Amino acid sequence: MDPQLTKSQQKTICSQLGRVKLQLLYKASIHGFTGAAFHQRCDTRGPTVSVGYNASGFVFGGYTKQPFSQSGQYVNDDQAFLFTFNGEKLLKYPVTGPANAVRMIGNSGPYFGEALVLVNGSQPVVYTCPGNYYNFNAAEMHGNNLNLTECEVYHVEEFEKPWRPVVWENETRTELMESIKSYKPTVSSVSQIRVLLIGPVGAGKSSFFNSINSVFRGHVTSQAISGSSTTSLTTQFRTYSVKAGRGGKPLPLILCDTMGLEEGTGAGLDVDDVISILKGHLPNRYQFNPSAPLHSESHGYCGTPGVKDKIHCVAYVIDACKVSIMPTKLEEKLEAIRRKVNLMGVPQLVLMTKVDEACPFVPQDIRNVYMSGYIKEMMQEVSTRLGVPLSCVVPVKNYSEELELDPNCDILLLSAVQQMLRFADNYFDEIMRISRRTV
Repeated sequence: MDPQLTKSQQKTICSQLGRVKLQLLYKASIHGFTGAAFHQRCDTRGPTVSVGYNASGFVFGGYTKQPFSQSGQYVNDDQAFLFTFNGEKLLKYPVTGPANAVRMIGNSGPYFGEALVLVNGSQPVVYTCPGNYYNFNAAEMHGNNLNLTECEVYHVEEFEKPWRPVVWENETRTELMESIKSYKPTVSSVSQIRVLLIGPVGAGKSSFFNSINSVFRGHVTSQAISGSSTTSLTTQFRTYSVKAGRGGKPLPLILCDTMGLEEGTGAGLDVDDVISILKGHLPNRYQFNPSAPLHSESHGYCGTPGVKDKIHCVAYVIDACKVSIMPTKLEEKLEAIRRKVNLMGVPQLVLMTKVDEACPFVPQDIRNVYMSGYIKEMMQEVSTRLGVPLSCVVPVKNYSEELELDPNCDILLLSAVQQMLRFADNYFDEIMRISRRTV
């Protein structure tokens, strides 16, 4: 059942009602221009928006928060209003007699006071009488054409409240960017925190760096090798510093990219190499060899790393589409790494990528990510599988096919970086606590 009300018109009406959407309940051309058909589809459903259409091109109607019935009584509604469209502009006529805002008549469609009745007397016609509890100009509202070509009634549905509140505004994006640029580690010997990205092949580790780099460059860019493959496209240990714009200063953040995790023994990133990375022994551009992990005789091995060389936060990068089908051996490998990371006292979080592919509700509007029950279920599942609190799981959408930036997508990405900085602070706090205790 396709609505005749355009998406633009629906958006305009919804803007008057808060964060809501319209769900079509009744369409006279399908269900019948009768009071019985209208009441069968719409009784007890409220709030509603009722819309009439005529051959002169007018689109008009009314809103009420009260559910319809066939009691024959008037009902009070101080929020009711009538409306008409003048092009894309909505002209609104608020109720002037709220005690008689809507009347519940059985043999008619939507009945707003004595001012506007759609499907009057179970006929495809309009009854109109301005001044009876609503003031409007009849010619302005419907052009005095009282024959209906269509009548629709929509249920006004509130969006579920987000289970993580986010202010989706450009100011939020700007504030996050400035907060990241101005961040300073609490340990004086460290100028940039080092975050290690660990995850299965194809989960989006390199794409995450490219996405963060894109946000600060102001356009979509691709510095790290990324794409789709059954084996890891990253074969070297790479450290990437993000700059604040072209020619700008480096941000206080280094993202460390690794070879992807694979199921098989002797394939993908080795657990022992992870330990060497955490301790700061691996040089940039170290070539991974899954069958022979790094040892102290390896070329470029850093024997006496400082705090600035070590990893200050670990981010597991997990594809939201594959959480439920994660192979057992891969899960065991992640568990082995997580235990090692725990022993070394390094804070951990999870970046859950590809949320737009996992839930069809999200690509319609990335702001739906924290209103999607499915995304929350996937986050809870990955929390359980990896043994990290739900508060440490952050959903993101990397840039992959886009040519232009999306401010709301940027907010998710920047929020993830903000969490990394906060977790790194926890790491430095622990170092200083231990240092004071040993003095």
